[in-house]
Amino acid sequence: MEETGTCRYVAGALGPTNRTLSISPSVERPDFRNISFDELVDAYSEQARGLLDGGVDVLLVETIFDTLNSKAALYGIQLLFEKEYKEVPVFISGTIVDKSGRTLSGQTSEAFVISVSHVKPVCIGLNCALGATEMRPYIEAIGTSTSSFVICYPNAGLPNTFGDYDETPEVMAEQIASFAKDGLVNIVGGCCGTTPEHIKAISEAVSQCKPRVPPEEVLNGYMLLSGLEAMHIGPYTNFINIGERCNVAGSRKFCKLIKNGQYEEALSIAKLQVENGAQILDINMDEGMLDGPPAMTKFVNLIASEPDIAKVPLCIDSSNFAVVEAGLKCAQGKCIVNSISLKEGVRDFVEKARIIKCHGAAVVVMAFDEEGQATETERKVAICRRSYNILVKEVKFNQNDIIFDPNILTIATGIEEHNRYGITFVEATQLIKETLPGARVSGGVSNFSFAFRGMETVREAMHSVFLYHAIKAGLDMGIVNAGCLPVYVDIEPKLLELCENLLWNKDPDGTEKLLLYAQGLSKDPKKAVVSDEWRKKPVEERLEYSLVKGIDKHIIEDTAEARISDCYPRPLNVIEGPLMKGMSIVGDLFGAGKMFLPQVIKSARVMKKAVGYLIPYMEEEKAARMKLEGIKDFELISSYVGTVVLATVKGDVHDIGKNIVGVVLGCNNYKVIDLGVMTPCEKILETAIKERADIVGLSGLITPSLDEMIHVAKEMQRIGMNLPLLIGGATTSKTHTAVRIAPRYTSATVHVLDASKSVVVCSALMDKILKEEFLEDISDEYEEIREDHYDSLKDRRYLSIDRARSKGLKLNWRTEPVPVPPSFLGIKQFEDYDLTLLVPYIDWKPFFDVWQLRGKYPNRGYPKIFNDKAVGEEAKKVFDDAQAMLYNSINDKLLTAKGVIGFYLAQSVGDDIEIYDDSEMHIETLHGLRQQAEKESASDEPYLCLSDFIAPRGSGVTDYIGMFAVSCFGVNEMCKKFEQQFDDYNIIMVKALADRLAEAFAEEMHERVRKEFWSYSQEECLAAADLHKIKYEGIRPAPGYPSQPDHTEKTIMWRLLEPDKLGIQLTESLAMDPAASVSGLYFANPKSSYFAVGKITKDQVVDYANRKKDDVDTVEKWLGPMLAYDAEAD
Repeated sequence: MEETGTCRYVAGALGPTNRTLSISPSVERPDFRNISFDELVDAYSEQARGLLDGGVDVLLVETIFDTLNSKAALYGIQLLFEKEYKEVPVFISGTIVDKSGRTLSGQTSEAFVISVSHVKPVCIGLNCALGATEMRPYIEAIGTSTSSFVICYPNAGLPNTFGDYDETPEVMAEQIASFAKDGLVNIVGGCCGTTPEHIKAISEAVSQCKPRVPPEEVLNGYMLLSGLEAMHIGPYTNFINIGERCNVAGSRKFCKLIKNGQYEEALSIAKLQVENGAQILDINMDEGMLDGPPAMTKFVNLIASEPDIAKVPLCIDSSNFAVVEAGLKCAQGKCIVNSISLKEGVRDFVEKARIIKCHGAAVVVMAFDEEGQATETERKVAICRRSYNILVKEVKFNQNDIIFDPNILTIATGIEEHNRYGITFVEATQLIKETLPGARVSGGVSNFSFAFRGMETVREAMHSVFLYHAIKAGLDMGIVNAGCLPVYVDIEPKLLELCENLLWNKDPDGTEKLLLYAQGLSKDPKKAVVSDEWRKKPVEERLEYSLVKGIDKHIIEDTAEARISDCYPRPLNVIEGPLMKGMSIVGDLFGAGKMFLPQVIKSARVMKKAVGYLIPYMEEEKAARMKLEGIKDFELISSYVGTVVLATVKGDVHDIGKNIVGVVLGCNNYKVIDLGVMTPCEKILETAIKERADIVGLSGLITPSLDEMIHVAKEMQRIGMNLPLLIGGATTSKTHTAVRIAPRYTSATVHVLDASKSVVVCSALMDKILKEEFLEDISDEYEEIREDHYDSLKDRRYLSIDRARSKGLKLNWRTEPVPVPPSFLGIKQFEDYDLTLLVPYIDWKPFFDVWQLRGKYPNRGYPKIFNDKAVGEEAKKVFDDAQAMLYNSINDKLLTAKGVIGFYLAQSVGDDIEIYDDSEMHIETLHGLRQQAEKESASDEPYLCLSDFIAPRGSGVTDYIGMFAVSCFGVNEMCKKFEQQFDDYNIIMVKALADRLAEAFAEEMHERVRKEFWSYSQEECLAAADLHKIKYEGIRPAPGYPSQPDHTEKTIMWRLLEPDKLGIQLTESLAMDPAASVSGLYFANPKSSYFAVGKITKDQVVDYANRKKDDVDTVEKWLGPMLAYDAEAD
C-alpha cells in the first residue's frame, strides 16, 4: 500500500494434492481408493490453518481435477470457520483437462459449479490445463451457471512436444482481453508457462474493461443437482423418476448380489435403471446382515467408475446416518439424502441437517416428529412446515434443496382408517407446494400398493393412477420402477375404475372388489392381461400400438407390411405417416403426464428399430434415382439441395427424433452431417463452418437442453454466423423458441415440431424466393407469441431503477470506434421535397394492412400478395388504384413533402442526454426511460435506455445526436374534394398513401443522413426491402414509441427543430399535424438497437418526474399504459 498506492490482497492456494477420491489407482480394483475423504479433510484443514495463521485474505481451492477432493477441502474449511477462525472469502478454481469440457473425474463445468456452490464462493472459475483460446467455452459455461464472480487464469497456450509453453505475453493478453470485453470474467491471470511479462501484458490489456456483472440469481426457484452432469428441477420439469432397484430392502436380486459380494454384477442393475430412464439413482444398504457404511462406500465408489451411471445424481438412502455420511463422502456430485426427520427431536434434526449442508446435498424430510408418523393431512403439513422453518431459518438451508416426503402409506389393508391415506397424501402435497416456497415433494410409490404384493398387474395400475393424480397436485419426484408402469389411458377400464375408487375412497367395498378382480387374473397376472387382439387391426394401428406400448416384437414385420403397401409407395412415407403419428401420440401422452420418461425411451427404441429396417430400402431408392439421373458418386455433393448439421446438444443423450429428421432430410436429397449426442457448442459451430453448412439443427429431450440451445444461439450471434437455426425435441416448443432463443440470434431461428415438418422448413429456407417471405411470417408469428407471453405474466418482477441502471449497457468508450461528426451542426430544412425520390422507398405491406388485405405464406407482403388465392385479386385492384392516385398526386402537385433535420453535440448523464450547441453550451435535455422488467436469470442482456448509446459526460469522447420531422401535405384538401363526392374509398386511399409517403420520406432521409449528412455509413448499399428490415447501422426511435414511450419528449425536439415553421405542428395531445408525419431521433452508435422499455415501477416514475421537473401525477398520466402499478390506488 505504501509503495504502490494500490491495495493488494493475498490468496492462500490449496492445491489438488496427488491423490484422487473419485478414481481408483488400481485398474483391477475400481472401488479401491488410496486415501479417504476424512484423511483429505485433515490434510486440507492443516494447510488452511497454516495459511490463515499466516494472514491470507482469501482461501483459493484451485486446480481441481476431482470435485470430491475440493469438497473435502471445502468441508474442512467450513469446519474451521465454524469453530476456529474468522471467515474469509473462498475462491474455487477447477481444471478442465481437455476439449471434452470435463474434469479428470468426468464432471462437466456446470456440474462442477453445482457440486461446490453450497459454500457460496465469492469467486469460481478455471485454471491450468488449457490455454485461453481452448478455455473460453468452459469459462462461459461457468459464468452462466453461477451468481459468483468468475476467475480465469489459463496456461500460456498448450504445451509443445517438450512440455514448454510458447504463447507470448501479447498473444495471451489479447485472448484474455476478449474474455473481459465480452463480460465473461472478473479476475484474470496466468497459470503454467506464464511469466511476470505475461501478467503485466494481461493487466494492461484488461485495465479499461468493465468487469462481468454476475446475475443476481441463476435458475431462480430450481433445485440443482449433479452427477457427472447437471440436473435442473424447476416449475415445469416433468415428474422425476428415482430408480428404486438399488435398494437391498426393495429388490431381492440386488440384495442377494450385495450380500454375496457380487458388487460388479449389482452395478449392472444400476446401469439398466439409468438406461431405462431413471433420472436419479436411489441407493440403500439397510439390511440386518450387511455392514452398511463399507457396503455403501464400495458401491458408490464403483458407480464412480461407470460414467453411464455416474452421470445422474445419487440419492443416498438410509435410516442409519453413518451410512448416509459414508455415501456422501464418496460422491463428487450434489446428491439427495433420504432422509432425516424430527423423530429424534430438534437437536438431532439440526445436527444432521448441518452435516448434510456441509456436504452440499439436498435433503428429504419425512413427515415424522417426536410423536410419530403423520397420517392425517393437517399433521403432515404441520410437521413439514415446522421442519421447513427450522431448516431455512436456523440451519440456513437453501429452500430449493428441501424435499418433503409426506408419507405414502399403504391403502386397502382392511383397516378402515387406512382407506384415506392416498387422499391425505395428495392433499398434503398440494398444501406443501402452496405454502412452503421452493420445497419439493417426493415419496416411495411402492408403499401405496403393498397390500397387493404378488399381484403385479394390480400394483402397477395402482401406482399409475396414484402418480397421475399426485403429480397433478404437485408431486415432483418419486422412488418408483417407472419402466414397469402402464400408461394411464391404457389401463383396462374396469381395473382403472377400481383403482380410482380405492385412491379416492369412493367405494367401501373397493378392497374386496379389487381382490376379486386380481384373483380372476390367474397366477401369472401379467400373461393373463396380454391380448393379441391388437394384431388383428390394420397395420397403421398395429404400428401405433407398438410405439405407444414400447413393444418391439412385431415392429419389423409390421413395418415391412406397411412398406410394400400401396398406401406407402416410398419407404420414407412409412416414417412420415404411421410411425410419426405413433410417436406424436407418445409425445402428447408424455406432455400430459400420462406417460413417464422410461416409457418414452421404450417407444423411441421401437421407433429406432423400425427406421433402421427402412434405411437400406431408402438408400437403395436413392441409388436408383442417382442412376436414373446420371449422377456419379463424385458428383453427388453438387446434387445436394443443401447441407444440414444436426446435433443433440451438450448434456443430452437422446437422439431418436434427431435421427429421424436426418433420415427424412437425407431421403429428400440433403447432405446431413449428424454429430450425435452430447455435442459441445464449439464442435457444432466448427463443423458448420468447416462443412459450409446451409442450416444448423439442434435437438434435445431434457429441460437443461433448452439452456444449452440458448447458449449455442448466443455463440452463433457472437461469432457473426448467419445460418438458419432449427430447434427441435420433446421439451422444446414454439413459445420457448420465440421467447428464449430467437431474441439471442438475429438470423433465422425456427422451431420444428417434428420430423415430418423438417423438409417443409428446410425447403423454404433453401428457396431464395420463398425464404424471405417464410422468415417474415415466422418473425411476425414469434413477435406475437412474445407479446402474448409477456402480457400473460401477471406476477412479473421488476428491478429497482438503481439496480436496472447498474445492469445497463456498459460500453468501453475508450475502445469503441470514435463517433463520426455530422457534416453540420444545427438544422437543415427541406421544402417541396421531390416525391419521385420517395416512391422507391415505400413499404407497401402496411398499405395493404389498412385495407385488411393479408396474404398467407408464401404470399405475404408485396408483391407476392397478388398471388394469394383469397385476397390477391382484390389486392391488385386496390394497388392499381393507389398507383393511379399516387402518380396523379405527384404530377398535379396535389401532395407535397416538407421536412427538417438537425444535429447536435450530445453527452449522456445517467438516463438523460444533454444537448449542446456548436459552442458547447447546454441548450436542452432529452430524458430517457430504462427497462425494469426482470429478464431471465440466465440472461446477460442489459437493461436498456436510449442514453446508453451516447458517450457519457466526462468520458473524454465527443458524441452527437440527430433528430428529424417530415410530413406529407395536401391530404385535407384532397379529402374535402372526395367528401363532397361522398367518396369514402378515395378518402381512405389518399390518407393511406400519404402515410406511406411520410414513412418513405423518413426512410429516404435516414439513408441520406447515414451516407451524406452524417456520413457514418458512406459505403452502405441496401435495397429498399433491406431498409424496411433495418439492416443498416444506427436507429431512429421516436417519442411515444417503445424505446421512449413518453410523447412529451416531442416538445423538446420541436423547440430545437422548429418544424412549426414548415407547418408541422403538435396538437394538445402531442399528436403531429398533418397526421401523415413522422419524427424521431438519430443515433449512429453501431451498438444502438431498437428495444421496448416495457412496464416501469413507481421508483423510476418518481425519478423521471424529478429529472423532468414535472409532477408525478402528470408523468403518470402520459405514461399510463407503461405503469407496472395502479396509479390511482397509490
